[in-house]
Amino acid sequence: MIRTRTSRLLAASSALAATALVVTGCSGAADDESGSADSIVVSAFPFGVEEFQEAIVDPFTEKTGIRVEIETGSNADRLSQLQLAGGDAGIDVMLISDTFAASGQEQDLFQDFDESDVPNLASIAEFAVEEGYNGPAYSYQLNGTLYSTDDLTAEQAADWSLYADPAYSGRLAFPDIAVTAGQLAVSGVAATFGDGPYDIDTAYQTIGEWAPAILQFYTSSTEVTNLLTQGEIVAADALSGFATNLVASGEPVAWTAPVEGRYMATNRAMIPSGAENVEGAYAFIDYLLSVEAQTASAEIVGDLPVALDATVPAEITEVVGDIAADPIAAGYETLDPAEIVPNRAQWVERFAREVSSR
Repeated sequence: MIRTRTSRLLAASSALAATALVVTGCSGAADDESGSADSIVVSAFPFGVEEFQEAIVDPFTEKTGIRVEIETGSNADRLSQLQLAGGDAGIDVMLISDTFAASGQEQDLFQDFDESDVPNLASIAEFAVEEGYNGPAYSYQLNGTLYSTDDLTAEQAADWSLYADPAYSGRLAFPDIAVTAGQLAVSGVAATFGDGPYDIDTAYQTIGEWAPAILQFYTSSTEVTNLLTQGEIVAADALSGFATNLVASGEPVAWTAPVEGRYMATNRAMIPSGAENVEGAYAFIDYLLSVEAQTASAEIVGDLPVALDATVPAEITEVVGDIAADPIAAGYETLDPAEIVPNRAQWVERFAREVSSR
């Protein structure tokens, strides 16, 4: 059963009213207060909540007896709530994108833990437990090109020079740096045409030259998939997950990794510094990283799994192929939060001024 309630944190700031939707997993008429030993609060993304409930929350509660309340919102809004509360927001686990996780760490909003607390940390990919984060990755997203198979070949779509080809002027889209794919794309261009993934000057000069031929710098998955399926564009830099449903539905689209400049983002499982039920948080993250949960999440939610023995469904491998088995071996890299976080605000401002406004 799923019900909604108003987030406890909304009273802290009227500016955060848009994040009021909260989805809660119910298991009987038991006491619903957070902080008790038999319940936890998980802060999650606002999309795919019912699928997440089915794949992770319900089996976890059945297995452990621990009830789960899910509070949802965007990365930025949820991190802002945690900042307002000084890390003590009544949240036990926060599922959040890597850049925002790193930003919160700099403000001491999250706490560290290890294999003695969460044994399944020993059974996931090395990149999922890389240094620089207090919490592990539980899924990841690959950057590449989503394209119309009626108009382009995979070879054409994999080449960054596609964006400079006059034959496709006005029929291409590119992510704004504010979205997850945006930073990955900027770093891909920087690594391909410059001195590395953080050569922002070269990246912005290059993308700025492409800008007049780019129809739209998008800020949501809906924007880019609509543009593609309606025939307004032939390709867009995008995350692989954007393609899964389109390909499964028979749309004439595909996704390919770039020849050079392959970067991926991770979604992290973090424990806020003021978590009330830390033991419950450990149990939830341990289950989230289990082969059972990772396989179910891949099948039902569509997440790329980090558990080494998880099964990747055909719907995902049809899009990304063997990359899902080992993205690092396929040439994908994660970005260093120590480079991204201190420069993020300036890069976003510069992108608007030097790239997307051209």
